[in-house]
Amino acid sequence: MVDLHFEDSSDFKIFLDEKVAFFNSPTFIESDPIAIPHQFINKYDREISGFITATIAWGNRKSILKSGNKFMSYMDFSPYDFILNHSVSELKALENYVHRTFNGADALFFVESLKNIYKNHGGLENVFSKGFQQTETIFGAINHFRDVFFEVEHLQRSQKHISSPAGGSAAKRLNMFLRWMVRDDKNGVDFGLWKSIPLSKLMIPLDVHSGRMARKFHLLNRKANDWRAVEELTQNLRKLCPTDPIKYDFALFGMGAQGESF
Repeated sequence: MVDLHFEDSSDFKIFLDEKVAFFNSPTFIESDPIAIPHQFINKYDREISGFITATIAWGNRKSILKSGNKFMSYMDFSPYDFILNHSVSELKALENYVHRTFNGADALFFVESLKNIYKNHGGLENVFSKGFQQTETIFGAINHFRDVFFEVEHLQRSQKHISSPAGGSAAKRLNMFLRWMVRDDKNGVDFGLWKSIPLSKLMIPLDVHSGRMARKFHLLNRKANDWRAVEELTQNLRKLCPTDPIKYDFALFGMGAQGESF
Protein backbone atom coordinates (compact mmCIF):
# COMPACT_ATOMS: atom_id res chain seq x y z
CA MET A 1 0.00 0.00 0.00
CA VAL A 2 2.95 2.34 0.63
CA ASP A 3 5.14 3.97 -2.00
CA LEU A 4 8.84 3.12 -1.95
CA HIS A 5 9.66 6.68 -0.96
CA PHE A 6 8.51 5.80 2.56
CA GLU A 7 10.28 3.35 4.83
CA ASP A 8 7.09 2.22 6.55
CA SER A 9 3.39 2.92 6.82
CA SER A 10 3.80 5.25 9.79
CA ASP A 11 6.06 7.56 7.75
CA PHE A 12 3.52 7.51 4.93
CA LYS A 13 0.66 8.36 7.29
CA ILE A 14 2.65 11.25 8.77
CA PHE A 15 3.30 12.56 5.25
CA LEU A 16 -0.37 12.36 4.23
CA ASP A 17 -1.56 13.87 7.52
CA GLU A 18 0.77 16.82 6.93
CA LYS A 19 -0.73 17.28 3.47
CA VAL A 20 -4.24 17.15 4.92
CA ALA A 21 -3.30 19.85 7.44
CA PHE A 22 -1.88 22.00 4.64
CA PHE A 23 -4.85 21.79 2.29
CA ASN A 24 -7.68 21.46 4.84
CA SER A 25 -7.70 25.11 5.86
CA PRO A 26 -9.84 28.19 5.17
CA THR A 27 -7.46 29.21 2.36
CA PHE A 28 -8.75 26.18 0.44
CA ILE A 29 -12.28 27.61 0.30
CA GLU A 30 -11.81 30.61 -1.97
CA SER A 31 -10.93 28.67 -5.13
CA ASP A 32 -13.05 25.59 -4.46
CA PRO A 33 -16.76 24.99 -5.25
CA ILE A 34 -17.42 24.77 -1.50
CA ALA A 35 -17.09 28.57 -1.52
CA ILE A 36 -20.68 28.79 -2.82
CA PRO A 37 -22.42 27.23 0.22
CA HIS A 38 -20.00 29.10 2.48
CA GLN A 39 -21.85 32.28 1.49
CA PHE A 40 -24.82 31.14 3.58
CA ILE A 41 -25.51 30.66 7.28
CA ASN A 42 -28.83 28.81 7.33
CA LYS A 43 -28.53 25.02 7.25
CA TYR A 44 -31.06 24.56 4.45
CA ASP A 45 -29.48 27.30 2.34
CA ARG A 46 -26.14 25.55 2.71
CA GLU A 47 -27.60 22.15 1.85
CA ILE A 48 -29.39 23.33 -1.26
CA SER A 49 -26.62 25.59 -2.56
CA GLY A 50 -24.08 22.87 -1.79
CA PHE A 51 -26.07 20.21 -3.59
CA ILE A 52 -26.61 22.33 -6.69
CA THR A 53 -22.97 23.44 -6.76
CA ALA A 54 -21.70 19.88 -6.31
CA THR A 55 -23.96 18.77 -9.15
CA ILE A 56 -22.34 21.17 -11.62
CA ALA A 57 -18.82 20.68 -10.23
CA TRP A 58 -17.03 19.43 -13.27
CA GLY A 59 -14.62 21.32 -15.46
CA ASN A 60 -12.60 24.40 -14.57
CA ARG A 61 -13.09 25.45 -10.96
CA LYS A 62 -13.37 29.14 -11.87
CA SER A 63 -16.15 28.24 -14.28
CA ILE A 64 -17.88 26.16 -11.58
CA LEU A 65 -17.78 29.08 -9.15
CA LYS A 66 -19.13 31.45 -11.79
CA SER A 67 -21.96 29.08 -12.71
CA GLY A 68 -22.73 28.31 -9.07
CA ASN A 69 -23.08 31.98 -8.24
CA LYS A 70 -25.22 32.50 -11.32
CA PHE A 71 -27.62 29.79 -10.16
CA MET A 72 -27.75 31.39 -6.71
CA SER A 73 -28.56 34.74 -8.31
CA TYR A 74 -31.55 33.18 -10.07
CA MET A 75 -32.71 32.17 -6.60
CA ASP A 76 -32.10 35.66 -5.20
CA PHE A 77 -29.38 34.17 -2.98
CA SER A 78 -32.11 32.65 -0.81
CA PRO A 79 -32.08 29.01 -1.99
CA TYR A 80 -34.38 27.50 0.63
CA ASP A 81 -37.01 30.21 0.34
CA PHE A 82 -36.83 30.02 -3.45
CA ILE A 83 -37.26 26.25 -3.50
CA LEU A 84 -40.41 26.45 -1.37
CA ASN A 85 -41.96 29.70 -2.59
CA HIS A 86 -40.85 30.43 -6.16
CA SER A 87 -43.31 31.97 -8.58
CA VAL A 88 -43.94 30.89 -12.16
CA SER A 89 -42.13 33.96 -13.48
CA GLU A 90 -39.11 33.28 -11.25
CA LEU A 91 -38.98 29.73 -12.56
CA LYS A 92 -39.12 30.95 -16.14
CA ALA A 93 -35.88 32.87 -15.66
CA LEU A 94 -34.10 29.59 -14.95
CA GLU A 95 -34.82 28.41 -18.49
CA ASN A 96 -31.77 30.38 -19.58
CA TYR A 97 -29.37 28.66 -17.21
CA VAL A 98 -26.49 26.69 -18.73
CA HIS A 99 -23.39 25.05 -17.31
CA ARG A 100 -21.78 22.67 -19.78
CA THR A 101 -24.42 19.95 -20.35
CA PHE A 102 -26.59 21.09 -17.42
CA ASN A 103 -29.24 23.35 -18.97
CA GLY A 104 -32.43 25.21 -18.14
CA ALA A 105 -34.63 22.12 -18.33
CA ASP A 106 -32.36 20.40 -15.80
CA ALA A 107 -32.41 23.47 -13.56
CA LEU A 108 -36.21 23.60 -13.56
CA PHE A 109 -36.45 19.92 -12.73
CA PHE A 110 -33.90 20.21 -9.91
CA VAL A 111 -35.90 23.02 -8.32
CA GLU A 112 -39.13 21.02 -8.48
CA SER A 113 -37.50 17.87 -7.18
CA LEU A 114 -35.90 19.72 -4.28
CA LYS A 115 -39.27 21.27 -3.50
CA ASN A 116 -40.76 17.77 -3.32
CA ILE A 117 -37.92 16.61 -1.07
CA TYR A 118 -38.34 19.49 1.40
CA LYS A 119 -42.13 19.45 1.39
CA ASN A 120 -42.77 15.71 1.38
CA HIS A 121 -39.61 13.93 2.52
CA GLY A 122 -38.21 16.04 5.34
CA GLY A 123 -35.31 17.55 3.40
CA LEU A 124 -32.03 16.39 1.91
CA GLU A 125 -30.52 15.12 5.14
CA ASN A 126 -33.55 13.01 5.90
CA VAL A 127 -33.55 11.40 2.45
CA PHE A 128 -29.85 10.51 2.47
CA SER A 129 -30.04 9.38 6.10
CA LYS A 130 -33.01 7.11 5.46
CA GLY A 131 -31.12 5.35 2.69
CA PHE A 132 -28.08 5.07 4.92
CA GLN A 133 -30.07 3.62 7.80
CA GLN A 134 -31.51 0.93 5.55
CA THR A 135 -28.08 -0.37 4.52
CA GLU A 136 -25.48 1.41 6.72
CA THR A 137 -23.64 2.28 3.51
CA ILE A 138 -23.19 5.39 1.40
CA PHE A 139 -23.96 3.17 -1.59
CA GLY A 140 -27.44 2.66 -0.15
CA ALA A 141 -27.80 6.31 0.84
CA ILE A 142 -27.09 7.54 -2.68
CA ASN A 143 -29.28 4.94 -4.37
CA HIS A 144 -32.22 5.78 -2.10
CA PHE A 145 -31.68 9.49 -2.76
CA ARG A 146 -31.76 8.88 -6.52
CA ASP A 147 -35.05 7.01 -6.21
CA VAL A 148 -36.62 9.92 -4.34
CA PHE A 149 -35.05 12.60 -6.49
CA PHE A 150 -36.42 11.13 -9.70
CA GLU A 151 -39.94 10.42 -8.46
CA VAL A 152 -40.88 13.88 -9.82
CA GLU A 153 -41.67 13.97 -13.54
CA HIS A 154 -38.50 14.68 -15.50
CA LEU A 155 -36.75 14.37 -18.82
CA GLN A 156 -34.62 11.26 -19.26
CA ARG A 157 -31.60 13.46 -19.98
CA SER A 158 -31.64 14.85 -16.43
CA GLN A 159 -30.77 11.47 -14.94
CA LYS A 160 -27.16 11.80 -16.06
CA HIS A 161 -26.64 14.61 -13.56
CA ILE A 162 -27.22 12.34 -10.53
CA SER A 163 -24.69 9.53 -10.62
CA SER A 164 -25.62 5.95 -9.80
CA PRO A 165 -23.20 3.74 -7.83
CA ALA A 166 -25.52 0.84 -8.67
CA GLY A 167 -24.65 1.54 -12.30
CA GLY A 168 -20.95 1.54 -11.47
CA SER A 169 -20.39 5.31 -11.24
CA ALA A 170 -17.84 6.66 -8.76
CA ALA A 171 -20.46 9.31 -7.86
CA LYS A 172 -17.69 11.81 -7.23
CA ARG A 173 -19.91 14.86 -6.91
CA LEU A 174 -22.40 13.22 -4.54
CA ASN A 175 -19.60 11.88 -2.35
CA MET A 176 -18.08 15.36 -2.32
CA PHE A 177 -21.42 16.86 -1.28
CA LEU A 178 -21.71 14.29 1.52
CA ARG A 179 -18.18 15.16 2.67
CA TRP A 180 -19.20 18.80 2.86
CA MET A 181 -22.34 18.07 4.86
CA VAL A 182 -21.04 15.35 7.22
CA ARG A 183 -17.38 16.08 8.04
CA ASP A 184 -16.82 18.32 11.06
CA ASP A 185 -13.19 18.70 12.09
CA LYS A 186 -13.37 22.33 13.22
CA ASN A 187 -11.04 23.44 10.42
CA GLY A 188 -13.72 25.59 8.82
CA VAL A 189 -13.87 23.95 5.39
CA ASP A 190 -16.48 21.18 5.61
CA PHE A 191 -19.71 22.08 7.41
CA GLY A 192 -20.52 19.10 9.64
CA LEU A 193 -24.24 19.89 9.43
CA TRP A 194 -25.45 16.29 9.30
CA LYS A 195 -25.03 14.14 12.40
CA SER A 196 -27.01 11.12 11.18
CA ILE A 197 -24.22 9.68 8.98
CA PRO A 198 -20.89 8.74 10.62
CA LEU A 199 -17.62 10.18 9.30
CA SER A 200 -16.22 6.66 9.18
CA LYS A 201 -18.79 5.59 6.58
CA LEU A 202 -18.10 8.32 4.01
CA MET A 203 -16.63 7.35 0.64
CA ILE A 204 -13.85 9.12 -1.25
CA PRO A 205 -14.91 11.67 -3.91
CA LEU A 206 -12.73 9.99 -6.53
CA ASP A 207 -11.70 12.09 -9.53
CA VAL A 208 -8.80 12.23 -11.98
CA HIS A 209 -6.56 14.12 -9.51
CA SER A 210 -7.16 12.01 -6.40
CA GLY A 211 -7.10 8.83 -8.48
CA ARG A 212 -3.73 9.69 -10.02
CA MET A 213 -2.15 10.37 -6.64
CA ALA A 214 -3.73 7.30 -5.05
CA ARG A 215 -2.19 5.10 -7.74
CA LYS A 216 1.21 6.75 -7.30
CA PHE A 217 1.09 5.82 -3.62
CA HIS A 218 -0.28 2.32 -4.30
CA LEU A 219 -3.45 3.10 -2.42
CA LEU A 220 -5.41 2.18 -5.54
CA ASN A 221 -4.68 -0.57 -8.06
CA ARG A 222 -7.88 -0.49 -10.08
CA LYS A 223 -7.40 1.49 -13.31
CA ALA A 224 -10.96 2.70 -13.82
CA ASN A 225 -12.36 5.53 -11.68
CA ASP A 226 -15.59 3.68 -10.85
CA TRP A 227 -17.44 2.61 -7.72
CA ARG A 228 -15.23 -0.43 -7.23
CA ALA A 229 -12.23 1.91 -7.22
CA VAL A 230 -14.00 4.12 -4.67
CA GLU A 231 -14.48 1.09 -2.43
CA GLU A 232 -10.85 -0.05 -2.82
CA LEU A 233 -9.37 3.37 -2.13
CA THR A 234 -11.70 4.14 0.78
CA GLN A 235 -10.90 0.77 2.37
CA ASN A 236 -7.18 1.59 2.24
CA LEU A 237 -7.76 5.07 3.63
CA ARG A 238 -9.66 3.55 6.55
CA LYS A 239 -6.51 1.64 7.45
CA LEU A 240 -4.78 5.00 7.89
CA CYS A 241 -7.65 6.64 9.80
CA PRO A 242 -10.68 4.45 10.61
CA THR A 243 -12.72 7.30 12.11
CA ASP A 244 -12.24 9.90 9.37
CA PRO A 245 -10.77 8.31 6.23
CA ILE A 246 -12.11 10.92 3.81
CA LYS A 247 -9.95 13.66 5.29
CA TYR A 248 -7.32 12.30 2.89
CA ASP A 249 -9.38 13.66 0.01
CA PHE A 250 -7.74 17.00 0.82
CA ALA A 251 -4.25 15.50 0.50
CA LEU A 252 -4.83 13.43 -2.63
CA PHE A 253 -6.88 16.03 -4.49
CA GLY A 254 -4.69 18.92 -3.37
CA MET A 255 -1.46 17.29 -4.48
CA GLY A 256 -3.02 16.06 -7.71
CA ALA A 257 -4.57 19.41 -8.63
CA GLN A 258 -1.27 21.19 -7.98
CA GLY A 259 0.60 18.68 -10.11
CA GLU A 260 3.02 17.48 -7.42
CA SER A 261 5.26 14.62 -8.55
CA PHE A 262 7.30 12.17 -6.53
